Amino acid sequence: MNNLTPLDMRLLNEFQHHFPLVSQPYQEMAERLGISEEELLSRLQSLQNRGIISRVGAVLRTGQVGVSTLAAMQIPAADLERIASLVNSFPEVNHNYERDHAINLWFVLTAESPQRLQSVIDRIETESGFSVYVMPMIKPFHIDLGFPLH
Repeated sequence: MNNLTPLDMRLLNEFQHHFPLVSQPYQEMAERLGISEEELLSRLQSLQNRGIISRVGAVLRTGQVGVSTLAAMQIPAADLERIASLVNSFPEVNHNYERDHAINLWFVLTAESPQRLQSVIDRIETESGFSVYVMPMIKPFHIDLGFPLH
């Protein structure tokens, strides 16, 4: 984070929670920052390429649009990278991460219907050769993932 410019910090701080809901959001953001839309898009791409941000997009309350579930797999260490790449190849996978546990590959799936969600789970199992443990949400919790950068 030490290599962020003051403008990068301002961009990240001002738009974590207040992304403009207008027809040209990036133009609006650029105007508010006093830069061109082209420069804004270039900065966002640079932040993503450097691993500082993973994406720009909405975080929707679970169950409001489509269906989702937490899922996990028990993958031998030698196969973990290959299976993680397979899991990531499905557009329904929001993100995945490794945990230091026997059940070591965790991910969130989101689809337009329960049938599509199950279809993706089935394909991951078939293509990977490993079982997917499905853990649907029982009680929702809201965790604000935004935080001020200093």
